[in-house]
Amino acid sequence: MVETGCPANVVTFTTLMNGLCREGRVLQALALVDRMVEEGHQPDAVTYGTIVNGMCKLGDTVSALNMLRKMDESQIKANVVIYSAIVDRLCKDGNHIKAQNIFTEMHEKGIFPNVLTYNCMIDGYCSYGKWSDAEQLLRDMIERNIDPDVVTFSALINAFVKEGKVSGAEELYREMLRRNIFPTTITYSSMIDGFCKHSRLEDAKHMFDLMVSKGCSPDIITLNTLIDGCCRAKRHLIHGFCQVGNVNVAQDLFQEMISNGVSPDIVTCNTLLAGLCENGKLEKALEMFKVFQKSKMDLDTATCNIIINGMCKGNKVDEAWDLFNSLPVNGVETDVVTYNILIGVFVKEGNFLRAEDIYLEMLCKGIIPSTVTYNSMVDGFCKQNRLEEARQMVDSMVSEGCSPDVVTFSTLIKGYCKAGRVDDGLELFSEMCQRGLVADTITYNALIHGFCKVGDLNGAQDIFEEMVSSGVCPDTITFRSMLAGLCTKAELQKGLTMLEDLQKSVDHELEDDE
Repeated sequence: MVETGCPANVVTFTTLMNGLCREGRVLQALALVDRMVEEGHQPDAVTYGTIVNGMCKLGDTVSALNMLRKMDESQIKANVVIYSAIVDRLCKDGNHIKAQNIFTEMHEKGIFPNVLTYNCMIDGYCSYGKWSDAEQLLRDMIERNIDPDVVTFSALINAFVKEGKVSGAEELYREMLRRNIFPTTITYSSMIDGFCKHSRLEDAKHMFDLMVSKGCSPDIITLNTLIDGCCRAKRHLIHGFCQVGNVNVAQDLFQEMISNGVSPDIVTCNTLLAGLCENGKLEKALEMFKVFQKSKMDLDTATCNIIINGMCKGNKVDEAWDLFNSLPVNGVETDVVTYNILIGVFVKEGNFLRAEDIYLEMLCKGIIPSTVTYNSMVDGFCKQNRLEEARQMVDSMVSEGCSPDVVTFSTLIKGYCKAGRVDDGLELFSEMCQRGLVADTITYNALIHGFCKVGDLNGAQDIFEEMVSSGVCPDTITFRSMLAGLCTKAELQKGLTMLEDLQKSVDHELEDDE
């Protein structure tokens, strides 16, 4: 251009700077400012705005603010676009105090913020949980006759939902509609999330249906939120709303996802599979799992763990074992959860030799056992009456830095008491208390049963009284053990008294339920 005798002007330089800034080459754009001045052209507000915007996009607010001060020195009045860019960057960086100062400076200089400026401030406050400040800004902009837009309302609705203030979010949503502002996917998703978090699944589904009817396509986040809401509300996943007369909601959602061209991700698939398995729909889960496999979806360890666990609970242990063995071939890594599921089921089935083999395989692979692993192994040893090995497992657990919990101690105490070694059980009980663990009904029941078994009713009575004084509620197993012991010793009167106590306890629980 210069070579052909056509001199560059301010517009030319600014256009070139804009291109450089878009590519993040702000230093080169700054060099053009110097060249501009050398050629006798004075940068204007648009030129400075281009540079400031480029700096802000790179996160360099220090240089952007310096440029703003340079404009003041040159008596070039900054415009709302420049201030908005700086405010936006400061808010995104969490520097709300400085953003507020710049926002105030705008007013002082007679530069009135527009909806973009307010949105930057509101979004910034919302991102850091300052929803009350954000709400005040909304009131401020309305007072100044600046119309909020869908971005304004969506940011505030999302903030209210995160704060658990769904009623506030609903009011904002209604205000938005009154102003003829149409919600977006983000708006609908926030409202659906809020309803789901408060178990208002009917409202969530209604909002979802409204969203679709308005031609606003749900995305993967929207659908995951609604499906997860069904799960967190402890309702059937596939028969999501069956308790209120609606059937197959989650399955319909899944189909809607596909029909709307939204490919389900692994989170959605896992949520569906887990819900099906947890609600006794194993065959449906297996059918869906096969579909996922055929579709070449990258199933992860969590997916396979869900299916293996479902198979084990559904008495398909052999099939679970086959799937487990196929995982390495299919490139799926096993983890501690996988092993815990299998160890647990084999212990439960009484096939402890197999559980031991799996435990050793786990160690050989370098997978670190968890508390759940150790608890299953302790339970297995106790069921085999291999109490010394069970105790060694607890010691090994501690030495590996894995803290035993109430289940660990209760299991071992039960093992000792069942074998008539009540003194060892009491010693463990003392160790458990020293560790700061609080005994539960299962712990006390094990000791009471142990004392009754060896004929020490006084000891059983002492444990029972300690149990009650500790605020731990006896259950039917507690009373059954005590009554059996009393009847064996011909302590019929004490047995009758205890029956009366049991009746009072039951009546009290019924009153509490009412």
